[in-house]
Amino acid sequence: MTQPPGKTLLGLTLQELTSLAEDAGQPSYRGQQIFEGLYRRRVESPDQFSNLPQAFRTALIDGGFAVDLPNIERLFTSSDGTVRYLMRLSDGEAVESVWMPEGDGGEAGDGSEAGLEEERKSSRTRATICLSSQVGCAVDCQFCLTALLGMKRNLSAGEILGQICSVLNQQRVQLPQDRVNIVFMGMGEPFLNYDNFIKAVRLLVDGVGIAQSRMTVSTAGIVPRIYDLGAEPVRPKLAISLNAPNDELRSRLMPINRKWNLTTLIAAARDFPLRARERLTFEYVLLNGVNDSVKHARELAELIRGVRSKVNLIALNPGPGISFSIPGEEQTLQFQKVLVTASVPTFIRRPRGRDIYAACGQLKSTVELRAS
Repeated sequence: MTQPPGKTLLGLTLQELTSLAEDAGQPSYRGQQIFEGLYRRRVESPDQFSNLPQAFRTALIDGGFAVDLPNIERLFTSSDGTVRYLMRLSDGEAVESVWMPEGDGGEAGDGSEAGLEEERKSSRTRATICLSSQVGCAVDCQFCLTALLGMKRNLSAGEILGQICSVLNQQRVQLPQDRVNIVFMGMGEPFLNYDNFIKAVRLLVDGVGIAQSRMTVSTAGIVPRIYDLGAEPVRPKLAISLNAPNDELRSRLMPINRKWNLTTLIAAARDFPLRARERLTFEYVLLNGVNDSVKHARELAELIRGVRSKVNLIALNPGPGISFSIPGEEQTLQFQKVLVTASVPTFIRRPRGRDIYAACGQLKSTVELRAS
């Protein structure tokens, strides 16, 4: 069940905020002012709406309205610069989000005007934020730590947005100067919380100012929602977590395959309306001795033949309670070579934040903490 929004402002659309202002006896343009404060300026409380009259700000506070950003309870910094955030929600539940910086700022310029401009550009923040869509997850992938939590509840659109606003504020990001990508690949299956997920996407584009081309959503294969996403006028890029080239193996690793098998899933992938120069991404977690053989690679190449796609290979990120092991580097390279030879663009994803349990499939270890 989704957490009820109550009097939380974050997650409300421009239309909803305009109605709120009018109901309070304010002119309709006050809704736009609240919208800009929430999403562009990322205020943390109603008293920070400096573009609103003091009397209206006071009325909002007295009326019980709040921005309701999640509380950053703990953060963990990896040796590679990745930061994992444990965020406490208003009902006491918690989720995790991940900040992954790109590069180190580049080299200094030569002092010329062009060099100074290049230095200024290179000093801009470039990063990816991984967001959660649920507390826990119901999909039960056998190699994922989050699955061990089970499903607790969906996040509201405001709680999804709250993660990114909190991280952007903590990292002092300035949009649009800084370049930030968003991946819905944290805790939960976004397509099992579709309405809140897609509402958050629209607000990220219209409010926060992050282009849809800089967003990617990953699904374990909720086929009806793949078709729904393809029909959206504003949508992220699509990634499908595949992880096996045949039904017998995939059903063992990902029980969701018993409901939507590979025939159904790949048909949806073929039907997905890609934009110009866009490719669908297939994610494939390599498990030592399970799905990482040359034979599996050949099966995979045949399975996705003709789909305008790329493959991201992800060596298992281990954790307590996971019975699989990491494949060897040579085995991973052989798997990639088979796919590349079959004309499938294939990339080996470098693990980020593995030492702090922030890598793909590792978001669980601190989320079970409860405030004392």
